[in-house]
Amino acid sequence: MQAEATTKYVRMSAFKVRQVTRLIQGKPALKALETVQLMPRKDARLVAKTLKSAIANAENNQSADTSALIIKEAVVGEAPTLRRFRPKARGSAGRIRKRSSHIRIIVTDEK
Repeated sequence: MQAEATTKYVRMSAFKVRQVTRLIQGKPALKALETVQLMPRKDARLVAKTLKSAIANAENNQSADTSALIIKEAVVGEAPTLRRFRPKARGSAGRIRKRSSHIRIIVTDEK
């Protein structure tokens, strides 16, 4: 049994969010949730939100036991980048890239 949760168009760079998802991959879901909730980072809050949703999906849709759930996959992909410009010297413009990402977490109760 697998359950999945996706959070799309998160206004946080995928590079930053991947640091958190690497820590929780392969761990029991409840232990990973505790780990993420103790981190004082914005991306950790976003991953926690997605992880809670995946646990709730497994519990409600497949009637899974939450204590047996393991994080099978935690993937962060790049979403569209907003491009903004800031004035620079001599009439030129400097590009600012505001990156965003998609967070996908799959939990399972299989070994």
